[in-house]
Amino acid sequence: MTRRTFLSAAALPALTQSAKPNIVVILADDLGYRDLGYAGGPQQTPNLDRLAKGGVRLDNFYTYPLCSPTRSALLTGRNPIRFGLAYSVVRPWAYYGLPADEELLPASFQKAGYQTAIIGKWHLGHANKKLHPQSRGFDHFYGHLNGAIDYNTHDRNGGIDWQRNGVSVKEAGYTTELFAEEAVRWLRGRDTSKPYFLYLPFNAPHTPLQAPQSLIEKYAAIRNPKRRTYAAMVDAMDQAVGKIAGAIDFSNTILFFASDNGGPRSSGADNGLLREGKATTYEGGIRVIGFVHAPSRLKPGVSNQVMTMWDVLPTLAGAAGVQLQTKERLDGLNLWPVLTGQEPRVPRHGLFFCTQPESGVKQYAVRDGDWKMVRTMTTPVREELFNIAEDPYERNNVLGNEYAMGFTMRKLLDDWIALHPRGDVMYSAAPHPGWVAPSDWAKAVVE
Repeated sequence: MTRRTFLSAAALPALTQSAKPNIVVILADDLGYRDLGYAGGPQQTPNLDRLAKGGVRLDNFYTYPLCSPTRSALLTGRNPIRFGLAYSVVRPWAYYGLPADEELLPASFQKAGYQTAIIGKWHLGHANKKLHPQSRGFDHFYGHLNGAIDYNTHDRNGGIDWQRNGVSVKEAGYTTELFAEEAVRWLRGRDTSKPYFLYLPFNAPHTPLQAPQSLIEKYAAIRNPKRRTYAAMVDAMDQAVGKIAGAIDFSNTILFFASDNGGPRSSGADNGLLREGKATTYEGGIRVIGFVHAPSRLKPGVSNQVMTMWDVLPTLAGAAGVQLQTKERLDGLNLWPVLTGQEPRVPRHGLFFCTQPESGVKQYAVRDGDWKMVRTMTTPVREELFNIAEDPYERNNVLGNEYAMGFTMRKLLDDWIALHPRGDVMYSAAPHPGWVAPSDWAKAVVE
């Protein structure tokens, strides 16, 4: 990775709009670091490429290694280790979710007069209505509560998981295309006298690997069948983004895009030279592709500011002049002045990540400045120390030569790990005996 200088404040567009800007947040699901056209992938993604090249590309953007933790970090501005949703995802048989006493930042936009909508994958709790989007700051919800639904039948574990505002909808169509249709319909039918906050978490290209046959055939040159279908799924998502972008007035809109975690190589994703992928705390699992597109506010370019998923909404709120109403301490920073070039890069300290995938082996990481420690809970425990500025691909473990730094990083890791609520859920990879999936996920809730 080439080290780049940061954006200059010179020649930035003037902020002439008096109205609050519209906010659009788009998440891809399991997108690899090289899986857009402009990043070097074989996928044809002209719409995302155009938005990225017309915006600020985030060269050092970090997420959690799995779906639910990342989504909770985005919507709370806090590291999910603080509220017990850091290690794994919310499984279909789980009764927990993002705790109801955690204040979601979209509610702050709602209180500031924004219309709010989520169109896509929730994956933050389904068993109780208190955990659902419309109880958490969203006026409108269309999509699914669980992860890994069937793209065509919209089922999870044999039960329909496809709804609009709490009522199941049985309709034909490929989920990626349906999300685009709903987003365009919502954008055109909204109250134009108010600004809006639109959250679009696609389920693509997450498994199951399913795509329209015409798009699979488009990538016939890719010999690996998983990689071929995966590429088709990314292509379909790009087409959906193109349709949505066509309904957006970018003269007063800020659009953020990123993957929710690194790509799973076993499913056909490509993270380039980054080490490993999804469900690990190596760079391939937590460093993802991302950009901010705001042509009236940001000069196109590349930012090497270290930024995390929990910085996103504080940053967008700062850009919109929205006061975040939260009683809890935020881990996220408002980096808008950095992205506009009004302030220099901000050093980042103590950025923590963890995971416990289906293998059951916990893995931790902390980044402090240019230093990063990874701890893997094998027997014996393995610790590695990297200087990410000099070794972005984590090939050279320098722990044996950096005793003092190793001690400091180890202490940081231990302090973060201790924040996990005692007695709270870490892992639920299998259903309890006797669990039966509901036939209708929208109805299988506690009021």
